[in-house]
Amino acid sequence: MFSFNMFDHPIPRVFQNRFSTTYRCYSVSMLAGPNDRSDVEKGGKIIMPPSALDQLSRLNITYPMLFKLTNKNSDRTTHCGVLEFVADEGICYLPHWMMQNLLLEEGGLVQVDSVNLQVATYSKFQPQSPDFLDITNPKAVLENALRNFACLTKGDVIAINYNEKIYELRVMETKPDKAVSIIECDMNVDFDAPLGYKEPERHGHREEITDIEADNTEYMADLGFRAFTGSGNRLDGKTKGIEPSPSPLNPGDIRRGIPNYEFKIGTLTFIRNSRPQVKRVEEDDTARFIAFSGEGQSLRKKGRNP
Repeated sequence: MFSFNMFDHPIPRVFQNRFSTTYRCYSVSMLAGPNDRSDVEKGGKIIMPPSALDQLSRLNITYPMLFKLTNKNSDRTTHCGVLEFVADEGICYLPHWMMQNLLLEEGGLVQVDSVNLQVATYSKFQPQSPDFLDITNPKAVLENALRNFACLTKGDVIAINYNEKIYELRVMETKPDKAVSIIECDMNVDFDAPLGYKEPERHGHREEITDIEADNTEYMADLGFRAFTGSGNRLDGKTKGIEPSPSPLNPGDIRRGIPNYEFKIGTLTFIRNSRPQVKRVEEDDTARFIAFSGEGQSLRKKGRNP
């Protein structure tokens, strides 16, 4: 698939407009230069040598450029995009999480092939730690992090950076294929339960009920709503003095619909309002009403005439 020149650099071969070559890979921390390239660690793109750009520009390939990375020793594969072509010849730089997926060590050989991937429509992720649940809006955080990725591969464990903390997520499922492109796509995202997550246990709490409380409970259930059963509070905030609690009512003494005529202090009983029936007196001649039949009175006594 490749040959070496006098400088021991692999020369890419072209087969039917397909780019294919082998590089020695290193993590981004090994990239020499004054500029900090930590942005490469936050995404799914690699850095390739300028010779790769020269070869790719001569091919009739589909943009954006996507690649399949293969570690032949472990038979592990993944997919990625390219960020820049500034690496030394024969070398490519990968994010650390990508090297872990491929089981590659520093200086290991990786096969790089150009590929065309279908656009993603659905993906499912499983956080590798319950700490991911502390994020308020995980979908928005993931959407922002995936802007630095070019494609997703089923089975990969990707790493995203949020609030100076690294969160790892395993790609559980992708549609319509096991490897998809996520550049300018409308993709539905779903989450599995985090690895090691346990549902909180719910213990039923049942309080002990005394015989008196049981009797009151049955009585209240029989009466239904009972008014004025709460406690009062003062407006000035002071606590009320300790008052003797009223003795509980015996459900056998008072039944529904029958007033309690034996009133005791500390209890409240409602008596239905009813008017007493007026005794009807038989009408006779003496009880009949006669208008203007009364006698008048005077404040001054009349004197006798001589």
